[in-house]
Amino acid sequence: MSSNQQIVEAALERIGAGYVFPGKTASIEAAIRGRLATGAYEGLDGPALCDAVTTDLQEACPDKHLRLLWTHEPQSLAPADDDGGQAAFLARLRAEGQGIHRVEQLKGNVGLIELRLVTTAAEGAGAIGAAMRLVADSSALVLDLRACLGGSPEGAAMWCSYFFPDDQVHLNDLYDRRTDTTRQFWTVGHLPAPRYVDRPVHVLTSGTTFSAGENIAYTLQAHGRAVVVGATTRGGAHPTDRHAVTEHILVTVPTARTVNTVTGTNWEGVGVVPDVPVPADQALEEALEPTSRQVAAQPG
Repeated sequence: MSSNQQIVEAALERIGAGYVFPGKTASIEAAIRGRLATGAYEGLDGPALCDAVTTDLQEACPDKHLRLLWTHEPQSLAPADDDGGQAAFLARLRAEGQGIHRVEQLKGNVGLIELRLVTTAAEGAGAIGAAMRLVADSSALVLDLRACLGGSPEGAAMWCSYFFPDDQVHLNDLYDRRTDTTRQFWTVGHLPAPRYVDRPVHVLTSGTTFSAGENIAYTLQAHGRAVVVGATTRGGAHPTDRHAVTEHILVTVPTARTVNTVTGTNWEGVGVVPDVPVPADQALEEALEPTSRQVAAQPG
């Protein structure tokens, strides 16, 4: 068995054991093993192997979270160290300001918060609160998610909680295959900064906006609490675990799926479609235009 074949088989084992839609794993395995049989992955170096397998995985099952990733940082292969990628994610959050890239007060008393990652609720509550406190007295808010690559569903719920008046809004549900349970996400009752209600909120999106960033945009849009401005997002709605199959190759396995309480579905494969579609690089200018600044509907 070739080294690349071992890598692919190890990845398929993880997908078979954990993928949120178990009924799809047989066809995924058949497609990838068919490619193995033709020698499609022979001789490829690590990054090229990851690209090729990811393309084939997503052709067999169009789930943008289902992929192989190359990492230059060596990963532990010890079973005791396999935490689904959580330690690495938390370290990245701490190195990147809990995902909060900038907070500004713009002309016309408009607040701006730009997120690059969505922190966890446990780690990032203080940072989220600090950002929201800085914009608490603004007349309108722009939440810039155009470069947001994802993160925590718990953190997404905490961000969304600031835009509703209390803890009585059922935002979405998350079904987890591993435990065969469904977790409800409601607005948080106690927050470390004032809530941002009765004022307009615009969310900026792009084709880069992904995963938990899409969660925030989709949830606020579906509940009528924000106007989404920009481009349709990437379309990844399934929270994932990451497992090392070599020291430098990770397989990402979607293990859960989100169901919005308003729409009964999510943004998987279709993305979040903006209310005001414009090229992403024009989204901020568009959101700030007085004639296009629509007052977001308030929650009932």
